[in-house]
Amino acid sequence: MMLDLRRIFANIGASLDIEGSLDMSNVDLSGGFPLKKPVRYHGVVFNESSVVTLKLDIDFEFSAPCDRCGTLASECHTVTIDKSLATALERQESDTIIVVPDMQLEVDELVYSEVILNLPSKHLCRENCKGLCIKCGKNLNEGKCDCDLSDPDPRFDVLRNLLNN
Repeated sequence: MMLDLRRIFANIGASLDIEGSLDMSNVDLSGGFPLKKPVRYHGVVFNESSVVTLKLDIDFEFSAPCDRCGTLASECHTVTIDKSLATALERQESDTIIVVPDMQLEVDELVYSEVILNLPSKHLCRENCKGLCIKCGKNLNEGKCDCDLSDPDPRFDVLRNLLNN
């Protein structure tokens, strides 16, 4: 969605409501497609005292296997954008200002970038996920297994001998 912001830049007190959705179901992340539902966004662009500001909330659902146990889990996320808009910058870059030289803002491109930047780096089915048994692979969230985990890993024998001496 392309927004023409000339009216907003020209008139103090002017505002423009923004609402829409973006299909990101084709975004491939590590061999999976975690954004199955459309990404929804809503917000406003307004001119207050000759400062044009964008306030936007982006809501998306991230569905992927848990990083510890492999169970498919979904989690809702909200990204809030609060940035000023400018037609030019004197300095090279700014994290708080979006440059719109032609007073046009491509909202879908902005939403896409913000979602990708704010995807979770660790995805768990629940905060206290116990993961899988290192011997038999049973999901420990479903109950304990009968594996004997007291047998230490032989690769650490050298370190264990150092600690014993």
